[in-house]
Amino acid sequence: MEMPLLLPEDYNTVIPPLYKVRQVFGRETLPDIAAAIRKEFQREEISGKIKPGMRAAVAVGSRGIRNLPLIVKTILEELEKLGAIPFIVSAMGSHGGGTEEGQREVLYGYGITEDAMHVPIITTTDVVCLGEISGGRKVYFDKSAMEADVIIPVNRVKLHTDFVSDIQSGLCKMLVIGLGNHRGCTAIHEADFSVFGEVIKEAAAWILEKAPVAFGIAVLENAYDETCLIEAVPAETLVEREKELVKMARDKMPVLMIPEIDILIVEEIGKDISGAGFDPNILGKSYILKEFVLPVPKIDKMVLLDISPASHGNGIGLGIFDVITKKVFAQLDHEAMYANAIAVKCVDDCKIPLIAKDEEEAVKIAVKILRNANKDNLKIVRIKNTIELEEIMVSRALLGQVEENSCLILENKS
Repeated sequence: MEMPLLLPEDYNTVIPPLYKVRQVFGRETLPDIAAAIRKEFQREEISGKIKPGMRAAVAVGSRGIRNLPLIVKTILEELEKLGAIPFIVSAMGSHGGGTEEGQREVLYGYGITEDAMHVPIITTTDVVCLGEISGGRKVYFDKSAMEADVIIPVNRVKLHTDFVSDIQSGLCKMLVIGLGNHRGCTAIHEADFSVFGEVIKEAAAWILEKAPVAFGIAVLENAYDETCLIEAVPAETLVEREKELVKMARDKMPVLMIPEIDILIVEEIGKDISGAGFDPNILGKSYILKEFVLPVPKIDKMVLLDISPASHGNGIGLGIFDVITKKVFAQLDHEAMYANAIAVKCVDDCKIPLIAKDEEEAVKIAVKILRNANKDNLKIVRIKNTIELEEIMVSRALLGQVEENSCLILENKS
């Protein structure tokens, strides 16, 4: 028998209807992804690094990247045209529980399989130590990648969820943390997030000197989660070029255009959506990030309804929410989530919030625990996740703000 969490009259609370609103962002896209990659491989500073017979390790991570199978498959084909013998290595740090089986499962969930890619996929997590950087921090690197003749990391460049720097999430971080596997990820996260960007740059420069990294493939996406740029970046200029790519990525990020929200309902979080489950740069909520470079809303309470299938039960990020549903709790892979949280030294991200029976009860609980809000005119917003922000749902109390903003279009008012 389930115990009621609210008083009888609270269950009679009327949740206001929500209206569909379209947020309008810039929409530059890449019309032919495969052609763009082939063009990059025609550059002498890229193709000249590949010689016939070379074993080429293509590093693929756990980040959700639009068109990832097409991007990786085209890279593999171009390497084969140059006479290389490519294979895929997992580069996801502690994700997938930090295990060989877990990381293979993550890649397979993205469509990166031997059958689809026609090359071997290596997800072993053995590492070698490449030495120490300042502060006595050891730099670990994937053993199977280190044994290749050339290494090619493939990653999306974007703002990071835990620190602000001129280098954030992208190729450098994949080299240092993704290809560091569980051990390397843990070692680098000894650094405080206030200096994390500098540590990443120093460790990446060290790896670029010690490991046979030929070039990286940087992917940028627009505010609609669509591929808008793919660039091959030579190892010699990788750190400096990534600083420029981070600025470009920041300008293409979506935002939530409602400045004040009583209750935010988030349909799903997941590792494929963001390393933190959701992007704090969008919601302005974080246990770690203290500075937000994008305009973020002021949100009182947050409700979570689900975990994305591609996250495989890693619900990291749910700790920032006030209320979750039983559906969320039932899906949790505690080992994968805890391994991830411990490695990045933020166990707050995996604390279990109050658990409601279903969405209706969760929202009514959120209403009950609001303070100093006009409960007869609630400002409620519902989003799918922090990537897909074109369509949002808002309550009637926010329709005036929608009408005043030319980048917000009311889709229905029935």
